[in-house]
Amino acid sequence: MEAYMDNAATTKMSSAAIKAMLPYLEEEYGNPSSLHSRGQKAAEALESARKMVAECLGALPKEIYFTSGGSEADNQAILSAAMIGLRKGKKHIVTTAFEHHAVLHTLLKLEKQGFDVQYLSVGKQGNVSAEQVAKAIREDTCLVTMMTANNEIGSILPIAEIGAVCREKKVLFHTDAVQAVGHIPVNVQEMKADMLSMSAHKFHGPKGVGVLYAKSGIALTNLIEGGAQERGKRAGTENVAGIMGMAVALREATNHLSDNMKKVSALRDKLIAGLLKIPHCVLNGDPVHRLPGNVHFCFEGIEGESLLLLLDEFGVQGSSGSACTSGSLDPSHVLLAIGHPHEIAHGSLRLTLSEYTTEQEVDLALDAVPKVVERLRSMSPIWRDKVNGNKPFIL
Repeated sequence: MEAYMDNAATTKMSSAAIKAMLPYLEEEYGNPSSLHSRGQKAAEALESARKMVAECLGALPKEIYFTSGGSEADNQAILSAAMIGLRKGKKHIVTTAFEHHAVLHTLLKLEKQGFDVQYLSVGKQGNVSAEQVAKAIREDTCLVTMMTANNEIGSILPIAEIGAVCREKKVLFHTDAVQAVGHIPVNVQEMKADMLSMSAHKFHGPKGVGVLYAKSGIALTNLIEGGAQERGKRAGTENVAGIMGMAVALREATNHLSDNMKKVSALRDKLIAGLLKIPHCVLNGDPVHRLPGNVHFCFEGIEGESLLLLLDEFGVQGSSGSACTSGSLDPSHVLLAIGHPHEIAHGSLRLTLSEYTTEQEVDLALDAVPKVVERLRSMSPIWRDKVNGNKPFIL
């Protein structure tokens, strides 16, 4: 038996999404920019998908731009807001210390170009308040960019309240909703978001396709030149099959959102309660405002990489954090941002569930994790020193 618990990295495609893609891979493979009938059928499909996505997000179809995924959408949103600000002489940006690297690296690029980026503290539970944002906004602030939910520790930010502050102060607001869309309610009107990023493979759609929502009137800066696709804002022949799969997966997730949240949250809570029985561990992230499928722990006295490899032998597939940085030896910037020392941050485990997760899989994880943690600790001289009282416990 295997327990796939790395859904924050990517999800299994739904059968409905696969079925929606097949006609555009086999028969209706035309280029949407072509004038002949096969091309126009593809163009009609593209617009039907745009309308479907817009309805799920509470947006207008003309506000939906198809991208290659969340990272591209993040880049285009942030760089567009920066260029708008630059034309007005505003070069201050507000964000958090634990954003996804697609956001952080884009902001680092802007800092090298003279922008002033302010990184708000997220505290021990990994969250920020609308009051923090309001205090940070200045006369020269051109953008507030904050994720809807953290990709590692699962904290859900008060995005609607933050959006209201930005709207009141007339500052553009972008949210990276990659981990949130399809898992919790997301409505751009209620969030008062000017721009929003999402990625299909996080909610049972295909990889390599996503969306940038941009409110009508926002002048987007092109990242890719070369064609008139996406109303001239994103050149390149559209991935019609992928877009159709994404739209159907999103509609399916939205239609079953309440039931899925209830089921997944119950499995999450069972897993958390069981893992908390392991001595010297800590649950990371906001314990209340938390994604339904996110379980993130640090275990003192072990290395996360060893934990993952041994868990895989038990059939439990998880991660130590973001899949985008899995090759890095550095501890997670998210765990450092919530105050963990390097020693603790290195011993992290992220198990992320979906509506396809079963109770039997949770039971497998609850059996495997304590055994692996105990085994790794038994081999650790550092742990032995702690047990013998030569070094203090941190957790």
